[in-house]
This record gives sequence, C-alpha cells and structure tokens, in this order.
Amino acid sequence: MRSKILGIFFIFLLVSCKVNQNKPNDLNYMQNIEKVAIEASEKNSKSTIQVGDQLVILITAKDMDVVKPFNQNYSSSELIQTNSLAGGNTPNQGLTTISGPTYIVDSEGNIDFPILGKLSTTGKTLVDFKDKVREEITRYIINPTVSVRLANFKITVLGEVTRQGDYVVSNGQATILNALGMAGDLTAYGKRDNVLVIRTENGQISYGKINLQDANLINSPYYNLKQGDAIIVASTNTKDLASKQNPNTGLYLTAASIAITAAAVIVSLIKK
Repeated sequence: MRSKILGIFFIFLLVSCKVNQNKPNDLNYMQNIEKVAIEASEKNSKSTIQVGDQLVILITAKDMDVVKPFNQNYSSSELIQTNSLAGGNTPNQGLTTISGPTYIVDSEGNIDFPILGKLSTTGKTLVDFKDKVREEITRYIINPTVSVRLANFKITVLGEVTRQGDYVVSNGQATILNALGMAGDLTAYGKRDNVLVIRTENGQISYGKINLQDANLINSPYYNLKQGDAIIVASTNTKDLASKQNPNTGLYLTAASIAITAAAVIVSLIKK
C-alpha cells in the first residue's frame, strides 16, 4: 500500500512539473520579430500639439540683446523642472531641466507670442511649430535659433506594473515600450497579450489593444504614444484566482499532505 501511494505521488510530481520545451515563453516580448515587416507610418509616430499643452520657447542669437523682446519676462536663471520618471516609487530619478519662457495653448489652439502676436499650433508637431516660429522671427533677426519643448507631455501607466503612476516625458516622444520601462515593466501577473491604451486627441477618445508578444505592435497607431495617453495592464487569470482564494488554502493543503503521509506510515506499520 505504501509503495502504491508513493508511486502515485511521484507520478503526479513528474506530470505537474513537465514543461513543453516547444511552447514559447509567455513572458517574452515581440516573439515573432523576424517575421514582421515594419510598416509604422510617419503619421502615427508624430504627436501634434494639443490644447492645454505647455510650450517652452526660447529664442537665441549671436547677440542676445537683440532677442530679448522675444523672451519677455524671462531670466536665464529660471528653470522648469520635469521628471522623466515621475510617479510610482521613484519621484526623484531622471530629473531634467527645461529653460525658457512658457506658453499655454489656449482653447482655440493658439499662443500669444511677444512681437509676433497670436500663433496657431493646430495640427502642428513641435518641429512644424518651431519652423513656423523661426520663419516669423527671421523677419526681425538674422539667423535666430529657436528651441521649442513640451513641458507637460504626460502619460499614465496603471495595472500590473511595478510602479503605477503619471510619467512626464521631457522630449515629448515615447513608445509604449518606453512607458512600460519607466514603470518598471509588467509584473509576472500582467497580461502581455492584452495591454489597453486609451487616447484623448482633439477632444475625441479612442482606444486600442496591444499584444506585447507580437512584434506587429510596432505597426500599431498606439505604439508611439501621444500626450495624455493612459496605459492599462490587465491581470492574468492566475492573479484573479489568487485574489479570490481563501488565505488558509495553503494551510489546508499542507495539513492534507501531512495526513496522507501519516496514513501511509500507519498502514505500513500495521502490515508489519
């Protein structure tokens, strides 16, 4: 009897521990990258300026006195601090500074710029708008240098990641992989084949789902993030079951295992 019980026990262990070597690891990203043709469009990779954006615009030239009228109420000692790793458990990492006067895009998509007056940002990327500002200023200054930065490019990462929170990207460019990296990656319980991205652009809300295991995510319009995007990582069934499980289940299983072992020993002693 004891030998039969032990035999069944070992067979159970062998079956439960058997690993299918041919099955891809569910924790690996972009498993089919060799088979994917990268077709990411230039349109999807560029984020346009939105209402409420904070633009840091600094005009420089060989003679800084000449550009002072375009940098009104600004001192070089003024710095705007942004944190590329803000949120979660690391509020002081990745601290960078952006220097320059700040302009907030109004409800009509305009900013009020010194000397030049109202400038429209509607439908323009940071590069497009920088070119526009430079073109306008060259009417007054020879060879000006124009710097345009976005001070509040913020994304939100929630769900099964190491560090949930809001993250500010100082250069205004980020992919979903960048964002998950800033959040410390997914936990072991995060669904890698079902990551939700919610986007608000020009007052319209849209969403898309990303499969991190499929390299075709590079061609998704949600691969390159835009201002205000929210990323939500769902939990696996294992996490759901664990959350609903009785906390004493482990104790019950241990007690049952001890009882079975004791029974086997008693049967063996009786036979002797």
